[in-house]
Amino acid sequence: MNALFNCISQYYPISSGAWEALSKASTQIKISKNSFLIQEGMVCNNLYFLEQGCLRGYYNLDGKEITYWFGFENNFITSFYSFISRKPGVENIQILEDSTLWGISYKTLNQLFDFHKDLERLVRIINEQYYIKLEERLMAMQFKSARERYEQLMETSPHILQRISLGQIASFLGISQETLSRIRSQV
Repeated sequence: MNALFNCISQYYPISSGAWEALSKASTQIKISKNSFLIQEGMVCNNLYFLEQGCLRGYYNLDGKEITYWFGFENNFITSFYSFISRKPGVENIQILEDSTLWGISYKTLNQLFDFHKDLERLVRIINEQYYIKLEERLMAMQFKSARERYEQLMETSPHILQRISLGQIASFLGISQETLSRIRSQV
């Protein structure tokens, strides 16, 4: 829970009352490697904080898994579309390492917003940061070469090679595994 508090403090400082309410409302979840936090067709009812572990978000397209994000320690995790819209999602969130998360339900979080405006602001800032990352990813996919995307990934997340399979990294970069191997041999 200390990791969550430290992470929240970096986004926006909340009052001790808001922290106490959030702590009481959050549930620790331990989940095993290869399990699913969310599967397509489900409504995502929780916002999670990843304390320990690694996971990925992916879509199924014509029988092929398309990885579009990875989550590591100190990331907030959810199926944002489903969580916000309250509609079934089209993504899967798969646990890649044994993981520890803290979760809070949509309903409980919204109830806390009524009493703790600083929590509402915190979650708005988290959503804004998610949107910025999403737009940066979209721009990279549209305007950067495969090699530039790989170099950017290695600059921002060099640990990824130790924790994620090359096939999933290639999918994330929008390239084949063979192209990824070729780029890696040139860098």
